Amino acid sequence: MDDTKRREEEQVMSNEDDSKGSICGYDSLHRLLKDNLKPHLFHEVSRLLTGLNCGKPLETIVLPELASTLSAKHGFDLQAFCFQADKELLREPRVVRVGLIQNSIALPTTAHFADQKKAIFDKLRPIIEAAGSSGVNILCLQEAWMMPFAFCTREKRWCEFAEPVDGESTEFLQFFALKYNMVIISPILERDINHGEVIWNTAVVIGNHGNVIGKHRKNHIPRVGDFNESTYYMEGNTGHPVFETAFGKIAINICYGRHHPLNWLAFGLNGAEIVFNPSATVGELSEPMWPIEARNAAIANSYFVASINRVGTETFPNAFTSGDGKPAHADFGHFYGSSHVSAPDSSCTPSLSRNRDGLLITDMDLNLCRQVKDRWGFRMTARYDMYADTLAHYVKPDFEPQIISDPLLHKKSL
Repeated sequence: MDDTKRREEEQVMSNEDDSKGSICGYDSLHRLLKDNLKPHLFHEVSRLLTGLNCGKPLETIVLPELASTLSAKHGFDLQAFCFQADKELLREPRVVRVGLIQNSIALPTTAHFADQKKAIFDKLRPIIEAAGSSGVNILCLQEAWMMPFAFCTREKRWCEFAEPVDGESTEFLQFFALKYNMVIISPILERDINHGEVIWNTAVVIGNHGNVIGKHRKNHIPRVGDFNESTYYMEGNTGHPVFETAFGKIAINICYGRHHPLNWLAFGLNGAEIVFNPSATVGELSEPMWPIEARNAAIANSYFVASINRVGTETFPNAFTSGDGKPAHADFGHFYGSSHVSAPDSSCTPSLSRNRDGLLITDMDLNLCRQVKDRWGFRMTARYDMYADTLAHYVKPDFEPQIISDPLLHKKSL
């Protein structure tokens, strides 16, 4: 059997093996704990791990039968929760239904590129239908959803997947945006036709009328482990835009940007109520950070954060190295899914599966954002002028840290 055929079979087996990426046979930490702790113990552990929303555990949502039928037929994880806000006297509730889709690729990376993209479209169609039939207002897909996450191979042939903002992937999703009156965030590999076909890592925001509202390009590009993505694209040039949609003010902090607190801050300063974090990250590299960073951003900036990560192990035909001394390898590791939503009051949903495609649906009352701002006063008590002064000095070549040394620091003790 030649190497190409063998890798194809290994890829298919990897996608079909539901146990791959599980935690002791469970597809999420939440399910492991629920099945192995007594109810009263699980209640307390859950309270500490996922917090309380307005003083109570998150409630689940009953979805239409069609969504459940599609989930059972196509084997994707389906979960739904509701974030409440306190009742106000002068404002009506502002409830928005948000959907997050995580998925593995559909064909081996050795398949024809056109077949790979079509297979991903076909795979996502029933999941998007489940979201639309459930009344989702804003739907977000994972980073570079329309292709394998091939950037760290450093092979330029994967650039063939790049497409303009108004390209094939946008056209595919515009149909659903119109059909279901739904805003859709589509993170793609963008080819900028008007600027010499430069390539960007871009999120396209499609309005509920099927129009393209705008785009945001990834601000921070990783150079860690296998993720040396600057081979394909560099830091974005769109700033920190917030898109005012029919369902609220939204922003997109693409993948690696979640490691930069000032990136989260800037979206908040521009008025975001929901910040989406479409990602592609693997367990060995980042999983301990995954449930912490987004939740901290939601708390610190008084907005909702919706985190999406792809699923599965993607094996490539040619081995590559990371420059870290490790032997050459043909995959990045396991993309661990675990998509979830964090609220400004520190509560969060359980995560989707670590090893299956999934759709997470969440109702969120955006009134909670202002209520938390009023309660905690983070914006009021922040010292932006002082931070700005420090940053203005830091970026100068002659910057010196503000350090006050003990004059007796080097005095020998008697």
